[in-house]
Amino acid sequence: MEAPVWNMLRMLIRVLTERMFKHLRKWFVTHFFGHSRQRARLVSKDGRCNIEFGNVEAQSRFIFFVDIWTTVLDLKWRYKMTIFITAFLGSWFLFGLLWYAVAYIHKDLPEFHPSVNHTPCVENINGLTSAFLFSLETQVTIGYGFRCVTEQCGTAIFLLIFQSILGVIINSFMCGAILAKISRPKKRAKTITFSKNAVISKRGGKLCLLIRVANLRKSLLIGSHIYGKLLKTTVTPEGETIILDQININFVVDAGNENLFFISPLTIYHVIDPNSPFFHMAAETLPQQDFELVVFLDGTVESTSATCQVRTSYVPEEVLWGYRFAPIVSKTKEGKYRVDFHNFSKTVEVETPHCAMCLYNEKDTRARMKRGYDNPNFVLSEVNETDDTKM
Repeated sequence: MEAPVWNMLRMLIRVLTERMFKHLRKWFVTHFFGHSRQRARLVSKDGRCNIEFGNVEAQSRFIFFVDIWTTVLDLKWRYKMTIFITAFLGSWFLFGLLWYAVAYIHKDLPEFHPSVNHTPCVENINGLTSAFLFSLETQVTIGYGFRCVTEQCGTAIFLLIFQSILGVIINSFMCGAILAKISRPKKRAKTITFSKNAVISKRGGKLCLLIRVANLRKSLLIGSHIYGKLLKTTVTPEGETIILDQININFVVDAGNENLFFISPLTIYHVIDPNSPFFHMAAETLPQQDFELVVFLDGTVESTSATCQVRTSYVPEEVLWGYRFAPIVSKTKEGKYRVDFHNFSKTVEVETPHCAMCLYNEKDTRARMKRGYDNPNFVLSEVNETDDTKM
């Protein structure tokens, strides 16, 4: 009895040791050599585009200032707040200098020793500081009442009207830019998440590439549409090398690829048929491929009616052949549907053909075995049967 137990224990130790060394080797390769083998992406996992423009002409750069509204909206928050503060402080100080100049020209300042009967253009402006405070009160319509414009100077009245109009324009533009920046649908897109990996397995008897996508909010995306682009370097028959050549990839769910009912996580899939660019790939050759699969999800935000786009990308190392996604939706005893996001990107290994061509050849062979074929050289001859049995 001791020998079989010892053999089983030794076999178990050997299996555990092999698995441990396998995981250690995988961890070592990933952490020490993974960065050097990391492929360049056009689109990052969170949807940002990794591209830069060089040698842009100065005239083309001036176009950004012509479309100043879009330029301000696309700025980062630190630059936007710098422009916001500079616009207000700069306008207050500029008009403060103008009010000081009006008071100086009209000799309303104390250093001119005005007479008792002297009527100033602006009451109680005694220097540059008081002129700045009056400019601030005028533009933001505070109106404390201590400093005010008199009817003595037409220049002061004109400057008051001009600053009031310009102040309204600055307020409208800057407040509108801040509000538009906050309400941009980019922030809504952050609550749409894709699975970390794409998987390839059989679905409905067909080999498919599957991706899981989820909406983290309870509000829906109306009119959702999902599609993909395969980016790779190709060489035309004329010898031209096209970098980032785009190939359409059709993604569908069981109900189609438009007007998705996006209330729970969906598993979208692309059928790998003879028209698919993945048809000639195999499980062994997939890691050596050079491509980037970019997936797009377009939809309209239900609460704001703004159109948003969510995108992510997958490189060959992130496409797992022979796996499927673990179940994520369950039903509780209270009758509610529960989504467990712990298993959102979790995959399970399943039996899968190692290439799409093999699956189609197997189906073709089975279909031929079920069909009959006529032999044109076969001739049926009639044979007279005789009864050799005699009673």
